[in-house]
Amino acid sequence: MHDDTPDATRRARLSRTFDEDAELYDRARPGYPPQLFDDLGTLAGADPGCRVLEVGAGTGKATVPLAGRGCRITAVELGTHMAAVARRNLAGFEAVEVVTADFETWPLPKEPFDAVVSATAYHWIDPAVRMVKAADALRPGGALAVVGTQHVAGGSEEFFAEVQDCYERFDPATPPGLRPPAAEDVDTSGHVDEVARSGRFGPVVRRRYQWDLGYTTAEYLEVLRTYSGHRALPPEAREGLLRCIEGLIDGRHGGRVTKRYLTELRVARTV
Repeated sequence: MHDDTPDATRRARLSRTFDEDAELYDRARPGYPPQLFDDLGTLAGADPGCRVLEVGAGTGKATVPLAGRGCRITAVELGTHMAAVARRNLAGFEAVEVVTADFETWPLPKEPFDAVVSATAYHWIDPAVRMVKAADALRPGGALAVVGTQHVAGGSEEFFAEVQDCYERFDPATPPGLRPPAAEDVDTSGHVDEVARSGRFGPVVRRRYQWDLGYTTAEYLEVLRTYSGHRALPPEAREGLLRCIEGLIDGRHGGRVTKRYLTELRVARTV
């Protein structure tokens, strides 16, 4: 589950749930495929010495690999606890600064950046602000690189069909019979259209990566506890949902499930 929340009030409320347990987020959330960072180098110039502004850095899941490539990074993160964990994770990189601020109101430095990068966070930024401010942050020909990740069909498909009974029981907002989409059916044209409407960028180049990640019961419950939609449930419903899922994994799937992720890199350069 990865939330796409266009309503401004709900978006602001849910975006703050991640900071409630930054250590859990850092421990449970997966990173990104190594090939993505190679493609960031090729498509967005994220190579040694590149000056990067990262939007919504979280605990540094994408920041650490970028820093390892020799990038100079200013990482902006709204959550104070998330930013603190990011600073700890990035302590070995002198060329990285973590700023605790919201991107929308943070004053841009005078020196422009070579790339603006946002990994599984750009949808939380105010749509009225994000394209214009990203373009303003970049040098001429600089790159906006947005990474999106979502659950797609594959992995333990039987489990993900069965688990819908748990969601429909404990979360009334769950659409009946919901299933992960096939990777080829995932439509990310909304981002492409938004980039085009801004008039500030050229064409979007996209790269996709499918990858499987196995979880024990405990590991899967931990990652679910990091999702904003789960965290926003009333405590009794949330714990009932997690107990239901725990019983299903342990009782019918041998204590392990595999989740298939689709990660997409979208790069556009300023015009």
